[in-house]
Amino acid sequence: GGAPSLERGRAGAPSCGLGSSCPLPSGAEEPGMEAEAQELPLGCGGGDVSPAAGRSPEGEERREPPQASVSNGGDEDSGRELVELKVIWNKNKYDVKFCLDSTGAELKQKIHSLTGLPPAMQKVMFKGLLPEEKTLREIKVTNGAKIMVVGSTINDVLAVNTPKEAAQQEVKAEENKKEPLCRQKQHRKVLDKGKPDDVMPSVKGVQERLPTVPLSGMYNKSGGKVRLTFKLEQDQLWIGTKERTEKLPMGSIKNVVSEPIEGHEDYHMMAFQLGPTEASYYWVYWVPTQYVDAIKDTVLGKWQYF
Repeated sequence: GGAPSLERGRAGAPSCGLGSSCPLPSGAEEPGMEAEAQELPLGCGGGDVSPAAGRSPEGEERREPPQASVSNGGDEDSGRELVELKVIWNKNKYDVKFCLDSTGAELKQKIHSLTGLPPAMQKVMFKGLLPEEKTLREIKVTNGAKIMVVGSTINDVLAVNTPKEAAQQEVKAEENKKEPLCRQKQHRKVLDKGKPDDVMPSVKGVQERLPTVPLSGMYNKSGGKVRLTFKLEQDQLWIGTKERTEKLPMGSIKNVVSEPIEGHEDYHMMAFQLGPTEASYYWVYWVPTQYVDAIKDTVLGKWQYF
């Protein structure tokens, strides 16, 4: 009666209940085990059965691409890793999702579409100036990173410059209506003192560039001696008196007005407008006529290098 039970055992090896004393040869067991191992990753998604462990990473790799594309939905960057950025420009904040493998130059194009600021006029900052040729991944941009943008649109630049030019035109129009400045009482009390003893020589009918030495031998409105030093490398005008020296950024001077002194047309009286009203004019008397245009051009932004 032993032989039939042995045949049943060979037909269904996995159901052998004899444990370690099962008389089956080891070769008969292995095909059944291997079939089970191959089916497990498909049926259970890669269980803990040890023969399947070697093949389960391959099964996982095959499933990854679909997961990545699902997580990005129908985005045009499907399959590419996105990073969330906060772009800050001119007190405006923009939340942007951008591909981590895009370059700084491509980010500038994106900023252009958001702000209207041309890439050539953008200064983009992330831990220093953003390199155009490197990708965001290479410069280690992470989620939530703040990207600072500095720059002005063409319209902004024009809007800033136009009022200054308009103000100059208005001042010229006002000058034409009024009596000559040198006849006004406040100026007469200085001019009546006559020329300073160390006044600089004037050259009528000639325009010269600013000398390398300070302009001296002039009076201010209180009748004290004053000298003007043009520090081009620092973009400053230094107004020096016996008591102190005022260092003024050129950009803070809103206008420069001048007028020839009656009876001494080779010298001018000149004012630097330091605030919004005429009360803020700083007056200087006995400026040699050949330097008047160079002073105006230097202070108001037209550099005179020769």
